[in-house]
Amino acid sequence: MKHLLKMLDLNKQEIISLLNLADQLKYEQKHGIKHHRLAGKTLGMIFQKSSTRTRVSFEVGMYQLGGTALFLSSKDLQIGRGEPVQDTARVLSRFLDGIMIRTFEQQEVEDLAKYGSIPIINGLTDFCHPCQILADLMTIREFKGSFEGLKMCYLGDGNNMANSLIVGGLKVGMNVSIACPKEYQPDKEVLTFAADFKDKFQMTENSIEAAKDADVVITDVWASMGQEEEKALREKVFAGRYQINDEVMAAAKPDAMVLHCLPAHREEEITEKVFEAHAEEIFEEAENRLHAQKAVLVRVMEK
Repeated sequence: MKHLLKMLDLNKQEIISLLNLADQLKYEQKHGIKHHRLAGKTLGMIFQKSSTRTRVSFEVGMYQLGGTALFLSSKDLQIGRGEPVQDTARVLSRFLDGIMIRTFEQQEVEDLAKYGSIPIINGLTDFCHPCQILADLMTIREFKGSFEGLKMCYLGDGNNMANSLIVGGLKVGMNVSIACPKEYQPDKEVLTFAADFKDKFQMTENSIEAAKDADVVITDVWASMGQEEEKALREKVFAGRYQINDEVMAAAKPDAMVLHCLPAHREEEITEKVFEAHAEEIFEEAENRLHAQKAVLVRVMEK
């Protein structure tokens, strides 16, 4: 595994291996066991989208692994002024040991990997969010013990989270159900992938139908970064239909867990009541960004 560009690139064995390593690193961190597996290594972090969890978790993670993280705002880089991505990739490859990028276009991540000579980690694009989904899978396994026989339900926008949850969930063997408006379905490439899992994948416009007997219920904001101008329109489409609330949770299994990648807009995609009832799971999920990403960093940068 040289890069982490999207969940579609990983097979089940690679995902499970990353999760096992994440569990190990989490145990070591909690018990004060040093694991400076990236001592002397430097990670460049390119941000074209703002962040709380991504920046802090990668920066802290590199510190705990004995390395250094360098924050690189697109406003300060020549890539933000029109330098071709292939030139940026080749220059940074001579300074750094790895790059994490949080940006808009998936192609920009793919091009960094194509033209650079160091590992590239996708911190988020409009197409996918592999680091978040690894943290989600880690959290599900922590709370449920395994993936065997579990049903994952996602409600809301067919965005980067939906794309990655579908792929990650199906690859580890879970049943996956998605409820989203027909105007906001997941990416066609992802739906083509899911078509090979006819007995394990369901997509509907009905949230109650999707949540029926679910072990895990997940959502995300209705308007992601870069979609602020669409917020009013999206609210009209999603409001009252795609919210995790008491009715949805009643359709899920009694011990169903709830996840949210954060930030959450309470009383929009999730009610305050449900959010607080499942806060332990949601904030464990947030913490697990640190551990899952450390596993990715070790896999791609440890030599």
